[in-house]
Amino acid sequence: MSDKVDLAAIRNIGIMAHIDAGKTTTTERMLFYTGRVHKIGEVDKGTATMDWMSQEQERGITITSAATTCTWKDVVINIIDTPGHVDFTVEVERSLRVLDGAIGIFCGVAGVQPQSETVWRQADRYKVPRIAYVNKMDRIGADYLRVVNMIRQTLGSEAYPINLPIGVEDYFSGVIDLIDLKAYIYEDELGAGYIIRDLTAEEMAEAQKHRSILVEIIAENDDYILEKYLEGQDISAPELNQALRQLTISNKIVPVLCGSSFKNKGVQLLLDAIVRYLPSPQDVPAVTGIDPDRGVQVQRKADTQEALCALAFKVVVDPYVGKLTYFRVYSGQIKLGTSILNSGKRKKERITKILKMHANHREEVSQAYAGDIVAGVGLKDTITGDTLCDESSPILLESISFPDPVVDVAIEAKTKNDQDKIGESLRRLGEEDPTFRTRIDEDTGQTIISGMGELHLEIIIDRLLKEFKVNANVGNPQVSYKETIKKTNRAEAVFEKQSGGRGQYAQVIIQLRPLEEGAGKRFINQSKAEEIPPEFVTAVEAGSLEAMQGGILAGYPVDDIEITLLGGSFHEVDSTEQSFKIATGMAVREALNGAEVVLLEPIMDVEIVCPEEYVGEVISDLNSRRGRVLGFEEHKGSKIIKALVPLAETFGYATSLRSVSQGRASFSMQIKNYAEVPASKSKEIVAKRYGLSL
Repeated sequence: MSDKVDLAAIRNIGIMAHIDAGKTTTTERMLFYTGRVHKIGEVDKGTATMDWMSQEQERGITITSAATTCTWKDVVINIIDTPGHVDFTVEVERSLRVLDGAIGIFCGVAGVQPQSETVWRQADRYKVPRIAYVNKMDRIGADYLRVVNMIRQTLGSEAYPINLPIGVEDYFSGVIDLIDLKAYIYEDELGAGYIIRDLTAEEMAEAQKHRSILVEIIAENDDYILEKYLEGQDISAPELNQALRQLTISNKIVPVLCGSSFKNKGVQLLLDAIVRYLPSPQDVPAVTGIDPDRGVQVQRKADTQEALCALAFKVVVDPYVGKLTYFRVYSGQIKLGTSILNSGKRKKERITKILKMHANHREEVSQAYAGDIVAGVGLKDTITGDTLCDESSPILLESISFPDPVVDVAIEAKTKNDQDKIGESLRRLGEEDPTFRTRIDEDTGQTIISGMGELHLEIIIDRLLKEFKVNANVGNPQVSYKETIKKTNRAEAVFEKQSGGRGQYAQVIIQLRPLEEGAGKRFINQSKAEEIPPEFVTAVEAGSLEAMQGGILAGYPVDDIEITLLGGSFHEVDSTEQSFKIATGMAVREALNGAEVVLLEPIMDVEIVCPEEYVGEVISDLNSRRGRVLGFEEHKGSKIIKALVPLAETFGYATSLRSVSQGRASFSMQIKNYAEVPASKSKEIVAKRYGLSL
């Protein structure tokens, strides 16, 4: 392979959606029609190529994002199939960070669901161009135009159909392409054979109506099309496609297609749309980072001749090759065995293998180029969010931020041998998943693992027991509470110790101030250099963040707080970093004592779909869980109830909902925010935490 890579013929895309909208099924069809696989895998049968983990096959859901490559009409498509369950939103976050485009898949019946909103907002944050695909048009209750309107109204995107379905539900037989005004009718069960025919008079009337709306929108944003439109000239399909491509790439329009992936209808047109409308690496702006040596902003274009710049976005512990680090190459090229720089850690790394991935299968290559998404073996110190670059031309890209976990589980090794194994296994799992955290409870000495939800921790524990062969006792899931303050308070602490030789001395004056919800922790230095030298300010910051790991109310982490170092004093001989850390910890605890500390709990955004006759029982159950109903929507003879419920009250909710609705209601939930726990409940939580009776 020469250094001249045709970047225009590459698409790096992600598949994202709410759980059960058909992401993996759609990906399987894409792999089949492009010739990447020769047999269609099915999620329900546990044979899906992209769901390769045993935990995915058992549950019929995607847990980890899987990467693969296929080719359609001489264009290489690198696909990342992401999970839809809210517990694995980290997989979507890190995938979107490195992708150029995405397909949002929506269920033709349910439309925009809670997790659809979450992943769409994630794509908004990274400015990822999208096309939408309305799946399951063969299902009872499917309504294509309703879903298009939901994308517009609920997600605030300029979504316009470029397809129309021919028939719906059991009569869904094909798709009308609004650009070339042709009908695509699928003839066989595999969907590989289809005929293209002219539209009937009735189909043409409906198609022209929607096509004229699309042309008007394109004309509003494209001067060339506008000129032809105003002059009443015919606008050709290639001209429309070219204009639509530019508007999709600039995030001004979201083209919407339809189909039924499970019934093998509409997927080839989706592949055409990926090639036509989603960007190549050349179409997206150059990546911007900081030169860590000079502190100035630098850019890297998608060009093999530029200096190397790559971002590690996923780490996997592979039983065959060890630690696999997935990375996206933004510029330059990387050859096997060459030395590269991890610019954030200032450490040299050497890649011993470069692999192109197809789910859990791998193909070794000798080098990777700008635009490639590959995995490397041999990167010892690189984790998710690290930048890899040339030593002679360093660049540091913005890392990836992840939400804090909300559910805890205590875990204990059964034997001394298992104790050693559990520590190493948890460390490796933590490398893979930045939303999985581990800590030791100082009061009980237990190992506490934290994750994004019950399912997240269930999968982690399953892997510990099966994959890492650890024997352990596992507790019940507990809510990961936080503490915060309601008042500003300041405190002073002196740490002084004389023990015959060199002593220890540090004086610290700090102020704690409450911040708005979700602001996290912030440290500000307002001390003078003659009071506290710069080398000790770093120790004060580290000491304050350390002190925030366990609050004074119930030992939960303290959040949404600003710590300001106002002043202090030091001793030329006796002051050390350790003495300033200790003094800071003392000052923080003193300041917390007078700052009105309160407990915070995670609040879940819950959406319940249930038949009309069970609405009363469902609401009554929500009220008993401290839930707050926000509103109702009608949907095909059912009611959609939207509510906010504390996470602590949702454990076992699936069983309860089945019981009150005779198994006919379903729900989905995701974290909304943290909110103050009512005083009476707070006393109960604190008492339980310390084993006290109220």
